[in-house]
This record gives sequence, C-alpha cells and structure tokens, in this order.
Amino acid sequence: MEITLKWEMISTFKEELKAEEKSKATIEKYVRDAGSFIRFIGEGQMLTKDTVISYKQHLKEKYAIASAYSMLVAVNRFLCFLGCKDCTVKVFKMQKAVFRPKEREMSKEEYLRLVKTARDKGKFRLCLIMQTICATGIRISELPFVTVEGLSSRRTVVSLKGKSRVVILPAQLCRELRQYARQNQISSGSIFVTKNGRPIDRSNILHDMKTLCEEADVDRRKVFPHNLRHLFALTYYKLEKDVCRLADILGHSNINTTRIYTLVSCEEQEQQIDGLGLVIQV
Repeated sequence: MEITLKWEMISTFKEELKAEEKSKATIEKYVRDAGSFIRFIGEGQMLTKDTVISYKQHLKEKYAIASAYSMLVAVNRFLCFLGCKDCTVKVFKMQKAVFRPKEREMSKEEYLRLVKTARDKGKFRLCLIMQTICATGIRISELPFVTVEGLSSRRTVVSLKGKSRVVILPAQLCRELRQYARQNQISSGSIFVTKNGRPIDRSNILHDMKTLCEEADVDRRKVFPHNLRHLFALTYYKLEKDVCRLADILGHSNINTTRIYTLVSCEEQEQQIDGLGLVIQV
C-alpha cells in the first residue's frame, strides 16, 4: 500500500494513542518523534522501506544509541498505525546496563538535603511531593491518586492504563499530609492540586526541584522526580532483597523492568566484590 506522508496524520496518531490510554508523557514523546520522522522524510513524500532505513541511519549518526533506540520504537509504532508494518525496521541492539551511572545516582543523604532545603525555604508542598514519591515509589503521574480519603486507611488505589494496585502510605507521611491538607483546606480528593483544583504539572515540579540544587549541594543531573522512585526501589531492595515483591509495589508487569531499578554504581559493586574475601596473599 502506497502512502504519502502528511502532517495531519500526526493528529490522528495522537488520538489513537489517547484511545489506547497511553500516558501523557508517552503520547507527547511518540507524537514528537513521529513529527521528526515526517520532517526528515518530507511532507508529501512517498513512504517506503528505504526511506525508513535512511532515517534509521540518520538517528544512528546524530544521537546516542539509547535516544536513537527510543525514537525508532516510536516511529515503528507510527508506521503500524499507518498500516505500513512492512516498512518497520529493526531497532538498535542495546546491551543491558550492568551499573548505574554514579553521576545520576541520588543518595539518601542528598535526597534528605533536598527535602530539608524545600522545607526551610517554605516550599511545603514540594517538600511533601518529594517525600510522597520517595516513600512510596509511585510515579509522578500517580500523585493525583494520593487522596485525603486514603490517609485514614494508609492505602490508596492507583489505576492507570487498565491496571490497578494498592499503594501503602507510611504512617508518618499520612500525618504530614493530613496536616498539610487541613492547613490548605483540602477536605477531599487529591491532595496535590493547584489553587484551581487541577493536578500539578510535572514540568513545574521538575523546575521547582531544580531550584533547590545549589542550596542543597546536590548535582542538578541527579534531581528529577523519577530518581526519587529509583531511590525508593534501591532502598527497598537493599533491605528486603525481594525483586518480585518490589515489582508488585512499583506496578511492573515485567520483572526485567524492575531489575533496572536495582542497579548499583560500579564503585559499590567493586566494594561488594572486594568484600567477598576470596583472595589471599601469596
């Protein structure tokens, strides 16, 4: 089937992703990557396997392999949407990570400095948002499910993408959230909302977290909401050594996804290996 690329295809593709209940971040990324593909090939150009291969080569030359891989996944999904599965191409092979880059690994001490800095600067909502993510392991997109009603039972049900799971809220966190809700006259529903009652935009949370870096003496590269989820996962795994239970807590359907969260730095693995005591002096 011959297809000519048109910009209006992007809007229809976006609606398809919404119908599939993809997350807002996923939809934005796929739409952005599909747009880059059309921009490279050219609107009005005929779609062929050769043009897709040329785009694949372009990605390989211009981007890091991880970025090129994710962009190609999005393009393949776009091609399937267009009914051109025969034009899809093989994605780049990526070696599984063995270590977590130290420059991106946030320590518990650094996290606590961020939280205390937010508190000292009077940014109580941000202070509690960071603690809620880090103490429960939820995604930033799941914050709206933390409600006033859930504080009494210390439970909240997260329902996204057709899946539901129960998230346990630490007792101390519930006390802090209850006081925050009372002070801000939030009597029901989501706790973290704007003055108009709307969910807080994730980009605003990221920006606010970055403003704490200098005063908290934490590398900006380590400071983003998802890294708090990583810290929860790593802390839990070190304590319990139960990757299956951790997968349930994080809401992963594939345990291989959870494995990424349990990676430690190369330096930490060096210490673990040295500590085995399997070498003697000769």
